[in-house]
Amino acid sequence: MEITLAALHGRWTTLVIREFLQGDRTFTELRHALPALSDKVLSDRLAHLTEVGVLDRRRHPGWPPRVHYTLTPHGRRLGPVLQALWDWGTQHPPLPPAETR
Repeated sequence: MEITLAALHGRWTTLVIREFLQGDRTFTELRHALPALSDKVLSDRLAHLTEVGVLDRRRHPGWPPRVHYTLTPHGRRLGPVLQALWDWGTQHPPLPPAETR
């Protein structure tokens, strides 16, 4: 479980993976899909997910250079994990802060 949580660490990581569950993406496509996410954080998340084997990074020659990212088979297996997290969250709304209880 700790290995999975380490792969998913960081704000936005689950939303980035959610985008890849719909298909391959470029940096620009991700930037448009997640406009509140800064370029630096997006770059950091992509590098981390590539490093842990969740994403595959392919650079295509040409100008401007294009980089496509795709989920690896290992990364695709996170789909049901994210779905389970979503399901649990919708069934267990967050508690109010302790000082208001």
